[in-house]
Amino acid sequence: MSDVSTHELNATAIAALQAALAAGDDLGIAISHIAGAQVVDCGVEAPGSDAAGLLMARVAMAGLGEVSLEPAESPRLFPKPCGDQQGTDGDVWKRPVVSVASRSPVAACLASQYAGWKVSVEGYHAMASGPIRASIGKESLFDQIGFRERPAVVIGLLEAAALPTPAVIQSLAEAAGVSPEQMTLLVAPTASPAGTLQVVARSLETALHKLETLSFDLALVTGGRGRAPLPPVADDDLTAIGRTNDAILYGSHVILEVTADEPLLDAVGAAMTSSASPDHGKAFAALFEEAGGDFYAIDPAIFAPAVVDLFNASTGDCLRFGQIEADIVRKSFGLETGEA
Repeated sequence: MSDVSTHELNATAIAALQAALAAGDDLGIAISHIAGAQVVDCGVEAPGSDAAGLLMARVAMAGLGEVSLEPAESPRLFPKPCGDQQGTDGDVWKRPVVSVASRSPVAACLASQYAGWKVSVEGYHAMASGPIRASIGKESLFDQIGFRERPAVVIGLLEAAALPTPAVIQSLAEAAGVSPEQMTLLVAPTASPAGTLQVVARSLETALHKLETLSFDLALVTGGRGRAPLPPVADDDLTAIGRTNDAILYGSHVILEVTADEPLLDAVGAAMTSSASPDHGKAFAALFEEAGGDFYAIDPAIFAPAVVDLFNASTGDCLRFGQIEADIVRKSFGLETGEA
Protein backbone atom coordinates (compact mmCIF):
# COMPACT_ATOMS: atom_id res chain seq x y z
CA MET A 1 0.00 0.00 0.00
CA SER A 2 1.11 3.55 -0.68
CA ASP A 3 1.83 6.19 1.91
CA VAL A 4 -0.63 8.43 0.04
CA SER A 5 -4.07 8.18 1.63
CA THR A 6 -7.40 8.99 0.01
CA HIS A 7 -8.60 9.90 3.50
CA GLU A 8 -7.62 12.90 5.59
CA LEU A 9 -7.67 11.09 8.90
CA ASN A 10 -7.02 13.99 11.28
CA ALA A 11 -9.39 16.29 9.41
CA THR A 12 -12.31 13.86 9.44
CA ALA A 13 -11.75 13.05 13.12
CA ILE A 14 -11.66 16.74 14.05
CA ALA A 15 -14.89 17.24 12.11
CA ALA A 16 -16.50 14.40 14.09
CA LEU A 17 -15.42 16.03 17.37
CA GLN A 18 -16.66 19.45 16.33
CA ALA A 19 -20.03 18.06 15.25
CA ALA A 20 -20.47 16.35 18.62
CA LEU A 21 -19.55 19.49 20.55
CA ALA A 22 -21.87 21.61 18.39
CA ALA A 23 -24.78 19.28 19.19
CA GLY A 24 -24.64 20.57 22.75
CA ASP A 25 -25.31 17.20 24.38
CA ASP A 26 -24.28 16.66 28.00
CA LEU A 27 -21.28 14.37 27.52
CA GLY A 28 -19.85 14.83 30.99
CA ILE A 29 -16.58 16.12 29.55
CA ALA A 30 -14.35 19.07 30.42
CA ILE A 31 -12.27 21.01 27.89
CA SER A 32 -9.11 22.80 28.93
CA HIS A 33 -5.78 23.85 27.50
CA ILE A 34 -2.46 22.45 28.66
CA ALA A 35 0.73 24.01 27.29
CA GLY A 36 -1.38 25.35 24.41
CA ALA A 37 -3.01 22.06 23.38
CA GLN A 38 -6.74 21.45 23.66
CA VAL A 39 -7.38 18.59 26.10
CA VAL A 40 -10.80 16.96 26.29
CA ASP A 41 -11.16 15.20 29.64
CA CYS A 42 -13.60 12.33 29.09
CA GLY A 43 -13.17 10.61 32.45
CA VAL A 44 -10.03 11.56 34.37
CA GLU A 45 -11.39 14.43 36.49
CA ALA A 46 -14.62 14.90 34.53
CA PRO A 47 -17.31 12.22 35.04
CA GLY A 48 -17.55 11.29 31.36
CA SER A 49 -20.38 9.11 30.04
CA ASP A 50 -21.22 6.37 27.57
CA ALA A 51 -21.90 9.16 25.07
CA ALA A 52 -18.36 10.46 25.62
CA GLY A 53 -17.12 6.93 24.98
CA LEU A 54 -18.99 6.81 21.68
CA LEU A 55 -17.40 10.14 20.76
CA MET A 56 -13.94 8.85 21.65
CA ALA A 57 -14.50 5.74 19.53
CA ARG A 58 -15.66 7.77 16.53
CA VAL A 59 -12.66 10.07 16.82
CA ALA A 60 -10.38 7.05 17.24
CA MET A 61 -11.74 5.70 13.94
CA ALA A 62 -11.03 9.06 12.28
CA GLY A 63 -14.72 9.65 11.65
CA LEU A 64 -14.66 6.73 9.19
CA GLY A 65 -16.76 4.35 11.27
CA GLU A 66 -20.18 4.04 12.80
CA VAL A 67 -20.30 3.33 16.53
CA SER A 68 -23.44 2.67 18.54
CA LEU A 69 -24.55 1.30 21.89
CA GLU A 70 -27.29 -1.28 21.58
CA PRO A 71 -29.62 -2.34 24.41
CA ALA A 72 -29.07 -5.46 26.47
CA GLU A 73 -31.81 -7.29 24.57
CA SER A 74 -29.76 -7.23 21.34
CA PRO A 75 -28.69 -10.63 19.98
CA ARG A 76 -25.29 -11.83 21.12
CA LEU A 77 -24.12 -12.37 17.54
CA PHE A 78 -24.87 -10.65 14.26
CA PRO A 79 -27.45 -12.39 12.08
CA LYS A 80 -25.11 -14.81 10.42
CA PRO A 81 -24.34 -14.80 6.71
CA CYS A 82 -22.69 -18.18 7.27
CA GLY A 83 -25.76 -20.38 7.25
CA ASP A 84 -26.55 -22.49 10.31
CA GLN A 85 -23.02 -22.89 11.66
CA GLN A 86 -22.84 -22.60 15.46
CA GLY A 87 -26.43 -21.49 15.83
CA THR A 88 -26.19 -19.47 19.03
CA ASP A 89 -27.62 -16.22 17.71
CA GLY A 90 -30.78 -16.59 19.74
CA ASP A 91 -28.88 -16.15 23.01
CA VAL A 92 -28.86 -12.70 24.50
CA TRP A 93 -26.39 -10.72 26.57
CA LYS A 94 -27.85 -9.04 29.63
CA ARG A 95 -25.33 -6.26 28.95
CA PRO A 96 -25.46 -3.49 26.35
CA VAL A 97 -23.54 -4.21 23.15
CA VAL A 98 -21.00 -1.89 21.49
CA SER A 99 -21.38 -2.14 17.71
CA VAL A 100 -18.95 -0.72 15.12
CA ALA A 101 -18.81 -0.72 11.32
CA SER A 102 -16.65 0.80 8.61
CA ARG A 103 -16.46 0.81 4.81
CA SER A 104 -12.82 1.92 5.13
CA PRO A 105 -11.67 -0.47 7.84
CA VAL A 106 -7.92 -0.40 7.18
CA ALA A 107 -7.80 3.39 7.39
CA ALA A 108 -10.25 3.63 10.29
CA CYS A 109 -8.91 0.76 12.38
CA LEU A 110 -5.23 0.27 11.63
CA ALA A 111 -4.10 3.71 10.51
CA SER A 112 -6.05 5.41 13.29
CA GLN A 113 -7.81 3.38 16.00
CA TYR A 114 -5.14 0.78 16.76
CA ALA A 115 -3.51 1.51 20.13
CA GLY A 116 -0.09 0.22 19.16
CA TRP A 117 1.93 3.08 20.54
CA LYS A 118 2.87 3.58 24.19
CA VAL A 119 3.56 7.13 25.39
CA SER A 120 6.11 7.36 28.17
CA VAL A 121 7.40 10.82 29.06
CA GLU A 122 8.92 11.76 32.43
CA GLY A 123 6.87 9.24 34.39
CA TYR A 124 3.65 9.77 32.46
CA HIS A 125 2.33 6.64 30.72
CA ALA A 126 -0.52 6.22 28.26
CA MET A 127 -1.65 4.11 25.33
CA ALA A 128 -2.08 6.38 22.32
CA SER A 129 -4.43 5.94 19.39
CA GLY A 130 -6.29 7.98 16.81
CA PRO A 131 -5.21 9.91 13.71
CA ILE A 132 -2.22 11.50 15.43
CA ARG A 133 -0.49 8.14 14.89
CA ALA A 134 -0.67 8.63 11.12
CA SER A 135 0.84 12.10 11.46
CA ILE A 136 3.78 10.65 13.40
CA GLY A 137 3.98 7.43 11.37
CA LYS A 138 6.91 5.84 13.19
CA GLU A 139 5.24 2.48 13.82
CA SER A 140 6.39 -0.27 11.47
CA LEU A 141 2.73 -1.01 10.76
CA PHE A 142 2.62 2.08 8.54
CA ASP A 143 5.27 0.63 6.27
CA GLN A 144 2.65 -1.90 5.17
CA ILE A 145 -0.61 0.01 5.32
CA GLY A 146 0.56 3.51 4.41
CA PHE A 147 -1.83 6.31 5.35
CA ARG A 148 0.92 8.52 6.71
CA GLU A 149 0.04 12.21 6.62
CA ARG A 150 1.41 15.54 7.75
CA PRO A 151 -1.64 17.68 8.54
CA ALA A 152 -1.57 21.17 9.99
CA VAL A 153 -3.84 20.14 12.87
CA VAL A 154 -3.80 16.77 14.69
CA ILE A 155 -6.02 14.86 17.10
CA GLY A 156 -5.52 11.74 19.19
CA LEU A 157 -6.63 9.68 22.18
CA LEU A 158 -4.77 8.85 25.37
CA GLU A 159 -5.85 5.92 27.53
CA ALA A 160 -4.45 7.17 30.81
CA ALA A 161 -5.32 7.74 34.45
CA ALA A 162 -4.09 11.35 34.41
CA LEU A 163 -4.25 14.34 32.09
CA PRO A 164 -1.08 14.89 30.02
CA THR A 165 1.65 17.09 31.42
CA PRO A 166 3.21 19.99 29.51
CA ALA A 167 6.21 17.74 28.78
CA VAL A 168 3.89 15.13 27.20
CA ILE A 169 2.17 17.81 25.12
CA GLN A 170 5.48 19.15 23.85
CA SER A 171 6.79 15.68 23.03
CA LEU A 172 3.68 14.69 21.05
CA ALA A 173 3.52 17.99 19.21
CA GLU A 174 7.15 17.74 18.14
CA ALA A 175 6.67 14.16 16.94
CA ALA A 176 3.56 15.16 14.96
CA GLY A 177 5.28 18.18 13.45
CA VAL A 178 2.80 20.75 14.79
CA SER A 179 2.71 23.36 17.52
CA PRO A 180 0.84 22.40 20.72
CA GLU A 181 -1.87 24.89 19.76
CA GLN A 182 -2.66 22.74 16.72
CA MET A 183 -3.20 19.55 18.74
CA THR A 184 -6.29 18.09 20.45
CA LEU A 185 -6.17 15.11 22.82
CA LEU A 186 -9.11 13.17 24.26
CA VAL A 187 -8.22 11.43 27.53
CA ALA A 188 -9.91 8.82 29.73
CA PRO A 189 -8.77 5.97 31.99
CA THR A 190 -9.90 2.45 31.22
CA ALA A 191 -11.85 2.37 34.50
CA SER A 192 -14.36 5.02 33.42
CA PRO A 193 -17.57 4.89 31.38
CA ALA A 194 -15.98 6.51 28.33
CA GLY A 195 -12.69 4.63 28.65
CA THR A 196 -14.37 1.26 28.95
CA LEU A 197 -16.66 1.84 25.97
CA GLN A 198 -13.98 3.15 23.62
CA VAL A 199 -11.80 0.09 24.31
CA VAL A 200 -14.66 -2.35 23.69
CA ALA A 201 -15.34 -0.52 20.42
CA ARG A 202 -12.13 -2.10 19.06
CA SER A 203 -13.52 -5.51 18.06
CA LEU A 204 -13.21 -4.76 14.33
CA GLU A 205 -9.76 -3.24 14.81
CA THR A 206 -8.61 -6.38 16.64
CA ALA A 207 -9.65 -8.54 13.68
CA LEU A 208 -7.89 -6.26 11.17
CA HIS A 209 -4.71 -6.27 13.21
CA LYS A 210 -4.82 -10.04 13.43
CA LEU A 211 -5.07 -10.25 9.62
CA GLU A 212 -2.08 -7.91 9.33
CA THR A 213 0.02 -10.14 11.59
CA LEU A 214 -0.96 -13.13 9.42
CA SER A 215 0.41 -11.29 6.34
CA PHE A 216 -3.02 -11.26 4.70
CA ASP A 217 -3.38 -8.77 1.84
CA LEU A 218 -5.43 -6.05 3.53
CA ALA A 219 -6.41 -4.62 0.15
CA LEU A 220 -8.78 -7.60 -0.09
CA VAL A 221 -10.82 -6.30 2.86
CA THR A 222 -13.68 -4.10 1.64
CA GLY A 223 -15.68 -3.58 4.82
CA GLY A 224 -16.36 -4.86 8.27
CA ARG A 225 -18.42 -4.68 11.42
CA GLY A 226 -18.01 -5.91 14.95
CA ARG A 227 -19.82 -6.06 18.26
CA ALA A 228 -18.91 -6.89 21.83
CA PRO A 229 -20.63 -6.72 25.23
CA LEU A 230 -20.02 -3.62 27.36
CA PRO A 231 -18.67 -4.56 30.81
CA PRO A 232 -19.69 -2.86 34.04
CA VAL A 233 -17.25 -0.04 34.81
CA ALA A 234 -14.56 -1.39 37.14
CA ASP A 235 -13.25 0.30 40.26
CA ASP A 236 -9.64 0.18 39.07
CA ASP A 237 -7.78 0.13 35.76
CA LEU A 238 -6.35 -3.37 36.22
CA THR A 239 -9.82 -4.90 36.57
CA ALA A 240 -11.06 -2.71 33.72
CA ILE A 241 -8.26 -3.92 31.45
CA GLY A 242 -9.24 -7.50 32.21
CA ARG A 243 -12.93 -6.92 31.53
CA THR A 244 -12.50 -4.96 28.32
CA ASN A 245 -10.09 -7.49 26.88
CA ASP A 246 -12.34 -10.41 27.84
CA ALA A 247 -15.25 -8.65 26.15
CA ILE A 248 -13.37 -8.86 22.85
CA LEU A 249 -11.37 -12.08 23.27
CA TYR A 250 -14.34 -14.11 24.50
CA GLY A 251 -17.48 -12.12 23.69
CA SER A 252 -17.01 -10.37 20.35
CA HIS A 253 -18.22 -11.20 16.85
CA VAL A 254 -16.68 -9.65 13.72
CA ILE A 255 -17.76 -9.91 10.10
CA LEU A 256 -15.22 -8.99 7.44
CA GLU A 257 -16.18 -8.55 3.81
CA VAL A 258 -13.35 -9.77 1.62
CA THR A 259 -12.64 -10.47 -2.03
CA ALA A 260 -10.81 -13.77 -1.66
CA ASP A 261 -11.56 -17.38 -2.44
CA GLU A 262 -12.44 -20.09 0.08
CA PRO A 263 -9.00 -21.78 0.28
CA LEU A 264 -7.39 -18.49 1.29
CA LEU A 265 -10.12 -17.76 3.82
CA ASP A 266 -9.73 -21.27 5.27
CA ALA A 267 -6.00 -20.73 5.58
CA VAL A 268 -6.27 -17.57 7.68
CA GLY A 269 -9.61 -18.06 9.39
CA ALA A 270 -8.57 -20.67 11.92
CA ALA A 271 -5.77 -18.42 13.15
CA MET A 272 -7.94 -15.30 13.34
CA THR A 273 -9.76 -15.97 16.61
CA SER A 274 -8.59 -16.12 20.21
CA SER A 275 -9.20 -19.87 20.23
CA ALA A 276 -6.04 -20.23 18.11
CA SER A 277 -3.95 -19.42 21.19
CA PRO A 278 -2.92 -22.11 23.69
CA ASP A 279 -3.89 -19.55 26.37
CA HIS A 280 -7.49 -19.51 25.17
CA GLY A 281 -9.87 -20.16 28.05
CA LYS A 282 -7.98 -18.10 30.63
CA ALA A 283 -9.37 -14.76 31.72
CA PHE A 284 -7.21 -11.88 30.57
CA ALA A 285 -6.54 -10.70 34.12
CA ALA A 286 -4.93 -14.07 34.85
CA LEU A 287 -2.84 -13.92 31.68
CA PHE A 288 -1.76 -10.38 32.53
CA GLU A 289 -0.69 -11.47 36.01
CA GLU A 290 1.22 -14.47 34.64
CA ALA A 291 3.04 -12.11 32.26
CA GLY A 292 4.13 -9.88 35.12
CA GLY A 293 1.95 -7.02 33.89
CA ASP A 294 3.72 -6.94 30.51
CA PHE A 295 1.32 -6.96 27.54
CA TYR A 296 4.16 -7.91 25.23
CA ALA A 297 4.92 -11.07 27.22
CA ILE A 298 1.42 -12.44 26.54
CA ASP A 299 0.98 -14.80 23.59
CA PRO A 300 0.02 -12.42 20.75
CA ALA A 301 -2.32 -15.04 19.24
CA ILE A 302 -4.79 -14.42 22.08
CA PHE A 303 -5.41 -10.83 20.92
CA ALA A 304 -8.24 -11.67 18.53
CA PRO A 305 -12.04 -11.70 18.41
CA ALA A 306 -14.04 -14.62 19.77
CA VAL A 307 -15.94 -15.23 16.51
CA VAL A 308 -15.02 -14.15 12.98
CA ASP A 309 -17.07 -14.48 9.80
CA LEU A 310 -15.13 -14.10 6.53
CA PHE A 311 -17.70 -13.20 3.91
CA ASN A 312 -17.04 -12.93 0.17
CA ALA A 313 -19.70 -10.45 -0.90
CA SER A 314 -19.18 -11.18 -4.61
CA THR A 315 -19.70 -14.96 -4.35
CA GLY A 316 -21.73 -15.33 -1.16
CA ASP A 317 -19.17 -17.75 0.26
CA CYS A 318 -18.84 -17.40 4.02
CA LEU A 319 -16.87 -19.17 6.71
CA ARG A 320 -17.25 -18.84 10.47
CA PHE A 321 -14.46 -19.43 12.98
CA GLY A 322 -14.24 -19.38 16.77
CA GLN A 323 -16.83 -19.40 19.51
CA ILE A 324 -18.34 -17.21 22.23
CA GLU A 325 -17.19 -18.11 25.75
CA ALA A 326 -20.09 -16.75 27.79
CA ASP A 327 -19.00 -18.23 31.13
CA ILE A 328 -15.62 -16.50 30.96
CA VAL A 329 -17.30 -13.21 30.12
CA ARG A 330 -19.82 -13.55 32.96
CA LYS A 331 -17.12 -14.27 35.51
CA SER A 332 -14.91 -11.45 34.23
CA PHE A 333 -17.80 -8.99 34.39
CA GLY A 334 -18.64 -10.06 37.95
CA LEU A 335 -22.04 -11.42 36.89
CA GLU A 336 -23.86 -14.45 38.19
CA THR A 337 -24.45 -17.44 35.89
CA GLY A 338 -27.28 -16.64 33.52
CA GLU A 339 -26.88 -12.85 33.73
CA ALA A 340 -24.88 -12.51 30.53
